[in-house]
Amino acid sequence: MKKGEYEVGLGLDGDADRIGVVDNKGRMLYGDQILNILARDYLDNNPGKTVLADVKCSKNLFDDIKNRGGNPVMYKTGHANIKNKMKSDEIEFGGEMSGHIFLGDRYLGYDDAIYACCRFVEIISKTDVKCSELLSDQPKLFNTPEIRFETVEETKFEIVEKVLKSFVDEGHDVVDIDGMRINFNDGWGLIRASNTQPALVMRFEATTEIRVKEIQEMVESRLKSFGG
Repeated sequence: MKKGEYEVGLGLDGDADRIGVVDNKGRMLYGDQILNILARDYLDNNPGKTVLADVKCSKNLFDDIKNRGGNPVMYKTGHANIKNKMKSDEIEFGGEMSGHIFLGDRYLGYDDAIYACCRFVEIISKTDVKCSELLSDQPKLFNTPEIRFETVEETKFEIVEKVLKSFVDEGHDVVDIDGMRINFNDGWGLIRASNTQPALVMRFEATTEIRVKEIQEMVESRLKSFGG
């Protein structure tokens, strides 16, 4: 990307249902950032509509959808969960941190990454703004990638439930739609059991790198106290 001075780099996984994007500076975009760029374009053409995203996505995404007049809905991770929610609630557009993007306006509504790439290129073609600058107006947040811990299949959900209950009992703001997402004024932390593997998945985000580490240490410490 850097040597060729390309505008955008696009990648697909093996069965072409997940999209990857590298910007003009050679930096990989997270799945929620890809979803955010596509959501802006979607809301420009479909004002007031709902955008569905999973619990691992950045606060910037949910805030941006709301600020642009859309209705952000946070839901369970897993492409089957997202598909079912979109069908039951008649939602046209959604996606995941993992790169699954579901486009139902102008298309069929399933996670076709080839089509998502086309829509992304369409956005790039309509502006002089570089790919690396498409979200430059958002607040600077620091976050981790997905952090995975191997655990025991039989107890993974029980461990997460114990961590969740302990924070709820202390009066914290906790979203329990899928595991536990604990919210603070300056950040959040997530712990959930993997749907497919004997593992726990975590992600953290905050306004400073120090605060990310503080939230991460808080959640990991609680996890360890319950045998995680």
